[in-house]
Amino acid sequence: MQIARQWTRFDHHVLEGLLGLGVLLAGVFGALVPLLGVTGPLPAADTRMVDIDGRAQVPGSPASGGMVLRGTHHAELALSDPDFGERLLLAGPGIVRSLLIAWVLYTLMRMAQTLRQGDVFVPANTRRLGRVAAGVLLVGTAVPLLDTLTTDGLVGGTPLDPAVRDVYAPSLGAVLLALLVFAAAGAFGHGTRLRADTEGLV
Repeated sequence: MQIARQWTRFDHHVLEGLLGLGVLLAGVFGALVPLLGVTGPLPAADTRMVDIDGRAQVPGSPASGGMVLRGTHHAELALSDPDFGERLLLAGPGIVRSLLIAWVLYTLMRMAQTLRQGDVFVPANTRRLGRVAAGVLLVGTAVPLLDTLTTDGLVGGTPLDPAVRDVYAPSLGAVLLALLVFAAAGAFGHGTRLRADTEGLV
């Protein structure tokens, strides 16, 4: 019969370390590096995947205002020499997504710290679960909306505009996960209050 291994202080440190590493990676490679590409020190992103009208015959289309579409249905929008505004539009959604992910991971790391202290049922963790749910919901809804708006900003008013479809596609998986975490936060808060009431009777 297999005996379950007890959760040790080392396990707490590993969990916190992994979450901290996730915060660092998301912040540096997901936000800082693209931001440096926008401002100039590093090479900037110059492409984005977009949905195009299947009836539009644009594969290998000639450059239009420094832009070209390569592909059908799901095409690559490439800018030959994007200016500052175009670089910001290209990188913006990814930067926002990475900052939200870093925020969610940091919040989870704060919760893991209370686990190491031996008491996770504290009011602060109820609020933190709510923040995690809000962050996941924003990743699944606001970031895709920002991607749609910035794509429209890139191609709007150009000859490529009629070919590119403005498709807002929120992540249903992220929305469902956010709802589950919101529900867990509610249950967690109820358990915390119940425990406090019980301790008050002792």
